[in-house]
Amino acid sequence: MNRGLLVVISGPSGVGKDTIIQRLLSADRNLRYSVSATTRQPRAGEVPGVNYTFVSRDEFRQMVDDGAFLEHATYDGNLYGTLRERVEQARDASHDVVLKIDVQGAEQVRQSERDGTFIFVVPPSVEELERRQVLRNSETTADRVSRRKIAELEMTFAPRYDHVVVNDDVGRAVDEIMRIIREARERQT
Repeated sequence: MNRGLLVVISGPSGVGKDTIIQRLLSADRNLRYSVSATTRQPRAGEVPGVNYTFVSRDEFRQMVDDGAFLEHATYDGNLYGTLRERVEQARDASHDVVLKIDVQGAEQVRQSERDGTFIFVVPPSVEELERRQVLRNSETTADRVSRRKIAELEMTFAPRYDHVVVNDDVGRAVDEIMRIIREARERQT
């Protein structure tokens, strides 16, 4: 059995990463999503253990000290991390694992996991990204302003990724990412 792939998906807040990942998981039964741990509060409709593992700052710090994370980062004042054991178990069982992480975390993973496939999702325009963030209606105006500044910085990292996918149409973006994953599988065998 081949060890599963590690697929890292990054992109600015509101670009559609969650929607893309949901469609990828529906389209390919071998893909597994790594549920990250975070210290931020759940948004309306988020389910603990499905969307995120919600923990306190003290719990998160202890997990860092215990080496529980493959990567961890601070994003917009909250802590996020990928649980190493979950990723390793899935990959050892020949499942391909999708991580949704920011550019800080992707840099850490790039250093430790040389076999990862790194995909950066961009919006067709900054204006479209802002429109999507407003439609999402899950953040305050101050949060959106903060996240726009973060998005501008994050997009400067896109050239460091193996692939950049424009999410101008979610179906087309999903198809492109599935093609990237299939090609990575072929290279692995």
